[in-house]
Formats: sequence, structure tokens, C-alpha cells
Amino acid sequence: MIQIRKSEERGHANHGWLDTYHTFSFSTYQDSEHMRCRSLRAMNEDVVAPGKGFGTHPHQDMEIVTYVLEGALEHKDSMGNGEVLRPGEFQRMSAGTGITHSEFNPSETAPVHLYQIWLFPERKGLTPSYEQKRFPEFERHNQLRLVASRDATEGSLLIHQDARIFLGSIDAGQHVTHEVANGRHAWLQVLRGAVSLNDHDLQSSDGAAISDELFLKVQATTDAEIMLFDLS
Repeated sequence: MIQIRKSEERGHANHGWLDTYHTFSFSTYQDSEHMRCRSLRAMNEDVVAPGKGFGTHPHQDMEIVTYVLEGALEHKDSMGNGEVLRPGEFQRMSAGTGITHSEFNPSETAPVHLYQIWLFPERKGLTPSYEQKRFPEFERHNQLRLVASRDATEGSLLIHQDARIFLGSIDAGQHVTHEVANGRHAWLQVLRGAVSLNDHDLQSSDGAAISDELFLKVQATTDAEIMLFDLS
């Protein structure tokens, strides 16, 4: 079963400095029909204006993954980390027992376009931690590159949840495949471009919840970038 979540159906708010879309119920967007997909709690697509950002704020007991499509995002947190996240890089922050952080667009002229993703951790009270890593284009060109996993296999980021996150850049006319183990589920997010997922058409910013499908074929109808979540 594949349930499509069209981009235009998402929650939307434009605060001037922040243009944000919420796939799942989040902040002032409350939607009892779209609360989560398994451990996947938030899929937020944000555009932050030049020189603006999120001031210091707290998080607790959440795995937070951030991926920048365009621009740059400056991160600072209470663990002493201070990094700039750029396209092709992933950031993973385990909020655990509690953390504060800020996110800021350091550019004076260019917006930053990003996805911020929240997953429930497998247990509460983890020690807060942080990772950031670049995954080169050639590692995900017309293939799925594992970028985050429970055991940090294949050089992926460590997430404290039974989930695997893949990133793929697919040329028009090419495809990637993924086998979903019996009893597991998946979520596909189209970051840009257009694809067909087992003959279901998806456009940029569309998502799809997947259950009871053992084999996935993602074919690019235009040059596309996708993120695939394999979930317990």
C-alpha cells in the first residue's frame, strides 16, 4: 500500500523570515490525520531568509536530522558545537536528556533551503550528541547511499532508532530499487524533480507512506533527488 502525501496538502506558514511546510502535524499546524509515519515524527521543508534564523531553543528526546538543499545553515549548540551545514552534508543531533541550539542563515544575500527531520528515539534519556558528515555526489549518483542508521554502518551517521535513511540523485530515465523486509515500512520524500514510485507519480516535495510493499522501484522522470526511510 502506497499513500501519497502531495506537497500542496501539507501545512504551510510564511513568517516573512521563514517559509515553512509541514508534512506532519507540527507547531501551529495541527492535523490529526497526519501525525507521523512510524518513528518519523516531522518532515519540515524550510526556506530561511538571508541573515535570519531560529534563535536558541530547547529540544529533548528527539533524533533531529538536517539536510541543506541550497545555501548554508550555521549551527551552534549547548554541547559547544559550532558548524556550518552546506549542500551534500547531513547533520544528526540527538537531543536526549536536553539540549539547546540555534540555526542561522549566515548569508547576507541568499536564502537557505533545507529539510529538518525528526524521529522518535528508541528510548528516552539518551546522552545528547552531534554529528555532521558530507556524502559526495558520486556515492549517491543513480544509487541509494545509506546516510544514517542505527549501527552507523557503511560510514553513515548514527541514529538511535531502528531506521535507515538513504539519499539518491537519479538522472532522468534511470531508476533505483530497494527491498523492504517483511513487516517493515518506508517513507519516500522527493527533494527535487519528479519520479514514479511503483508506478505512482510524485513531484518535488511530495512524500509517500509505504506498507506491505516488499520491492520499491523509483524511476526518475526528470533529474531528481530523493530521501528514502526504511522504518520498523
